[in-house]
Amino acid sequence: MGLMEDLERVALQERELRLPELDARVAWELGVRLRSMAETRGQAVVIDVRRFGQPLFFAALEGTTPDNAEWVRRKSNVVARFHRSSYRVGLTLRAKNDTLLEKYGLPVADYAAHGGSFPLAVAGAGIVGSVTISGLPQREDHELVVEALCGALGREYADLSLDRE
Repeated sequence: MGLMEDLERVALQERELRLPELDARVAWELGVRLRSMAETRGQAVVIDVRRFGQPLFFAALEGTTPDNAEWVRRKSNVVARFHRSSYRVGLTLRAKNDTLLEKYGLPVADYAAHGGSFPLAVAGAGIVGSVTISGLPQREDHELVVEALCGALGREYADLSLDRE
């Protein structure tokens, strides 16, 4: 799948994957789902689910480092700023041969336009938080989050997944 096709598909994922609500229980269940998926697959990831300004779930699986938690922070800052997935922001910048620093003046120490952070949209309220993964290649980080959201919402992951590279 090419860059433009990925951009269109990620925009579709963002439109389709909306939660009915986001409270501590929903965040916990999503976090536990992601943790279980990653453990079953032997993936070393850090998982963060938050309402903006309020962490609701955090887990660092065996094999991760403090750097993964830093990537989570930087990626979730992108979602908080743009209300789009960090992967979509990164793909958009790549398509225009641009960077967050050049286009928006955002420092790389605080923002990372790499896949793995996805906006949590609540029906009737809009984007209220993010779910973020760090530890895999960026496309895989993004897709793990999408797969977990599909499972949580009873959606078929195959209907929304990016084609395999």
